[in-house]
Amino acid sequence: MFGVDDSRRESIEGSRRNSMELVGAKAGTAMPAEMRQALNLKGLVPASIENFPKQELRAYEQLMSKSTNLEKYEFLAILRSTHVNLFFRLVIRHFKEIAPIIYTPTVGEACLNYSHIYPFLYPFRTSIGLFITLEDANDIDTVISNYCSSSIDMVHPEIAVITDGSRILGLGDLGVNGMGIPIGKLQLYVAAAGLNPRRTLPIVLDFGTNSKRYLNDPLYLGTREERPDDKTFYEATETVLTALHRAFPELLVQFEDFSTDHAFGLLDQWRNKILCFNDDIQGTGCVILGGFISAVEQAGIPAQDHRILFVGAGSAGVGVAKQLVEYFTVEHGIPEDEAKAMFWFVDSRGLITANRGDRLASHKVYFARSDNGDTQCESLADALEYVKPTALIGLSTVYKAFNERILTRMSEINAENRPIIFPLSNPETKAECSFEEAMRCTGNRVLFASGTAFPEYVIPETGEERVPGQGNNMYVFPAIGLGAVLCKPTHISDTMIYAVSKALANSLTSEERELGELYPRIERIRQVAAELAAALIVQAVREEVVLDKHWITIVHRSMPETAGDQGKQPDGRVSRRVVGEVKTLMWSPPSSVEQYIVEAMTTIDPDDV
Repeated sequence: MFGVDDSRRESIEGSRRNSMELVGAKAGTAMPAEMRQALNLKGLVPASIENFPKQELRAYEQLMSKSTNLEKYEFLAILRSTHVNLFFRLVIRHFKEIAPIIYTPTVGEACLNYSHIYPFLYPFRTSIGLFITLEDANDIDTVISNYCSSSIDMVHPEIAVITDGSRILGLGDLGVNGMGIPIGKLQLYVAAAGLNPRRTLPIVLDFGTNSKRYLNDPLYLGTREERPDDKTFYEATETVLTALHRAFPELLVQFEDFSTDHAFGLLDQWRNKILCFNDDIQGTGCVILGGFISAVEQAGIPAQDHRILFVGAGSAGVGVAKQLVEYFTVEHGIPEDEAKAMFWFVDSRGLITANRGDRLASHKVYFARSDNGDTQCESLADALEYVKPTALIGLSTVYKAFNERILTRMSEINAENRPIIFPLSNPETKAECSFEEAMRCTGNRVLFASGTAFPEYVIPETGEERVPGQGNNMYVFPAIGLGAVLCKPTHISDTMIYAVSKALANSLTSEERELGELYPRIERIRQVAAELAAALIVQAVREEVVLDKHWITIVHRSMPETAGDQGKQPDGRVSRRVVGEVKTLMWSPPSSVEQYIVEAMTTIDPDDV
């Protein structure tokens, strides 16, 4: 006769009680009477039993009572640590309002102060991710083992965002304080695209910092030494990534906010070895291309007549420009050399030319002009007069680089067409101009997209309200992550990223197009994410690199034209069947306490024997 001995029965009962206590604590004031009774809580907690909407109302009220965005960030971080489902219900319901708090621009302020606020945001023994030093890299298997054992349900992560904090937003080298970025991005993966929060892993490579501010800060929580040389950096990074891939073979890795040279170096080294992408290079290029496609359609001049001036020549700027070159080549049949000749770059030393007299960084060489003769432009104003651009794109992190003089001159140069102005640096304190400034200086004709959120602008003469386009990566990186996690491609190709850009442009509603908007309304982001993820999956199926056969069947049955057409240029088109399947697999927080308890207990209750 099979049975359970007393000690085993006691162990199971104890585990169940511990599980019930954990689930009950997360339910909070919505804990049912039966659970309160079982946990002997009668008289120990307020008697009122609430539903989830009432909990959300109270949490939102508390959030709105905070006087600064940093205080709101801190409140939300604590809520995320203690009530993950309530946190994501709140974020999803108020996404437009909360996204700028948990991510740009407020996350920048939080990162600057991270060592000072971190102990008050998370319980000390609660794992929020991996903090890996150079010393830890030599014992990385122990670190990963510690992480796995700290997980209640032992679920392996399916997506990781990893940074070394060396180039956080436009704020520079923040060292371990950069951990706020992976945490914030993964919250957007969950809220915008329905990744499972239990299967996300933020990682910071705490390899030191070259910032004297933090090296001299007595409260800095990171390694107090300068960054290592390239050889040491790449060896340690290889050790970490190899171990992560060995432990979690299906893990998607997103590289984030590495210094420019390391960003390109890591992507080149790993893109065909593990499932990975770099959001600064590929994600930024993807989202800007999506908006730029819409802008070109509305600008009023032929595509081949555009002259595009970039201000800022880091990894993001060059990555964006290469995506745009591909667009002109693929969509408009312009040869690559001619498409490349439509672009000019300005960096801190002026117009980038082959004969400027300085040694150019390797990533700048592709766009260096060799047709300038003896002309050298030392300032943006000089370059504006020389290039006479139809589009001005800023990734300089120089606040107000597009001043009134620059914006007015852009309007004059483009008197016969609508000027395209994209100030993409963030946070707001690094933005090249605001939406209001661009509207005023161009007579309300500007085709505008920014990297940070700006308020709507009311045209004084007509009272008409205009909505600024926000070329924020959060439109695309959550969808790229969702699509890759679902279909498990062997790698993420440039053409998959291009398909996502096309899908982003395709996602505009007729109303949004009529209003001249370049991006879908942020309130629709989960629907848009499903469409973009589906576009990546369809393109991956076309390229015959999908490991999950389920998606091959769905795509071929609902889009039979995709079978055997891997050579076709991506168009971003998807079927309702593929989008619908993606939606069914997107995580959402439980909508009722009954649903939450059933799901939670099923997840963490030990199996009976």
